[in-house]
Amino acid sequence: MVHDAAAAAPERIALCAGADGGQLSCAQLDARTRALASAFVERGVQAGDRVAVLGRTGVEWVLVDLAALAIGAVVVPVYPTSSDAQIAHILSDSGAVCFAAETEYDAARLTAAGAATVWGFTELAAWSNGVEDGELDDRIAAVRADDHAMIVYTSGTTGPAKGCILTHRNMFAAAANTVVHTGDMFGGERGQAVTVHALPLAHVFGQTILFACLIGGTRTHLLPAIPDLVPVLPRVRPTFLALVPYALEKIRKAARGLLEADAEEAAVRQGIAILRGQTAPGQPAGPVVDLLGGRLTHVISGGASLDTTTAGFFAAFGLHILNCYGMTETATAVTVNEPATNRLETVGRPIPGTTVAIADDGEVLIKGANVTPGYWGAAADKTPIDRDGWLHTGDIGELDTDGYLRITGRSKEILVTNGGKNVAPTPLEDRLRLHPLVSNCIVLGDGRAYICALLTLDADRWQAWQQNTGASADRHDHRLRHELQVAVDDANTLVSRAESIREFRVVDGDFTVEAGLLTSSLKLRRAAIENTYMTEIGDMYAARV
Repeated sequence: MVHDAAAAAPERIALCAGADGGQLSCAQLDARTRALASAFVERGVQAGDRVAVLGRTGVEWVLVDLAALAIGAVVVPVYPTSSDAQIAHILSDSGAVCFAAETEYDAARLTAAGAATVWGFTELAAWSNGVEDGELDDRIAAVRADDHAMIVYTSGTTGPAKGCILTHRNMFAAAANTVVHTGDMFGGERGQAVTVHALPLAHVFGQTILFACLIGGTRTHLLPAIPDLVPVLPRVRPTFLALVPYALEKIRKAARGLLEADAEEAAVRQGIAILRGQTAPGQPAGPVVDLLGGRLTHVISGGASLDTTTAGFFAAFGLHILNCYGMTETATAVTVNEPATNRLETVGRPIPGTTVAIADDGEVLIKGANVTPGYWGAAADKTPIDRDGWLHTGDIGELDTDGYLRITGRSKEILVTNGGKNVAPTPLEDRLRLHPLVSNCIVLGDGRAYICALLTLDADRWQAWQQNTGASADRHDHRLRHELQVAVDDANTLVSRAESIREFRVVDGDFTVEAGLLTSSLKLRRAAIENTYMTEIGDMYAARV
């Protein structure tokens, strides 16, 4: 992949460090990858050895990634936000024998978790001695499509993470077919496509987008984290992005501050009308377009569900959100909306080489070259694939007559009230999180008489709101409750009265990975949250007895 790009367009810029940092052409990326791969071989890294990598997204992470894969080693990504216990589990379960870390702190965490010698990214970049070219070429040529490429630990919402095996075939199929499915987006219609990659490379979504950019010829600016994204957009001027809904919601909140009163609601109405073909798009301009860099037209959104109003808001400013669907077990990519045929409230049609079916109970089933061969280590006997070769996703969905998939819920997350009403919590949660004061939330009600919610506050925005309104710092302040009731009422417009939120409470702090309340990919650990806030939950249900 990298070598082919270097042969086809050696001078084309492939990777950039941030907005203004160093650049690597395709030829330079190929040379740096080969040099590090050669050094790995010289230091005894064997085909099949697991290489654990801990660090934030950046050029050095990519080089370790590509070099290890080139010689048949297996990359084991580790989130910087993982707890010490999670890191220890990943290292032990994967059987990692080589370790790379971005910072001294990261290295110390790996060492504390049982790692032997840990190589720092800076140290790796300085390695110069390696094996002869012929020996390196033999190692590269020996790698086969069905060899293991990665073991990615899925951050399950209950129990320890499972190590999901992804082969070279899985990763290439997901990335290459995403490029094919999205037309000229990765290659650029008029010159080179440009993107900012701020997704964590410990998440398979980040890996698949990285490989798609390398295959498609995108100029890719690498950022350490999503919070760094907004200030960079006007400087890089990307043509497309790949983000999770959390990031899009953050950008929307930043854009909201540039608009006049009531302009956001008008933009949402206009954008949804555009997406439904009820009105023609205009020539957007103004501060929001400038915030986005001036030439951003599409964003692939994956990793979680996205509120429809967010898609509508951005459409009003010429930006179309291409919802996609996937999971770790499919190297992320299963379905993606295409730029030319984007369909609102769906996650698109299957990428080439992938088949989607709906089981009798509504579960989404998948077959394709991107589907994992199974799990590793302690979870090796827990295959998600049935005897007919279908991957069981645990998601509930439906296919329309044109083959577009719509996800309606997660089978394990559906709440069933004691009156027998099935309630999908995710749409309500997505809408609540759009309020400027809300940092996170969880909707509850399984086995209960009615639906309730717990909310956490964005500390900075709450402090600013107090100054503007004269409200106290008390979470029970009547003005705060009134403000949040507006958000709850808005969310309730999405559902029937039986599914609506009847009570809510604001809780101290926030849901964090460190507290064990979020997975490494920022999904809610619902059982852990309920256990932590049993008192508050009990109060909500006692309120209407």
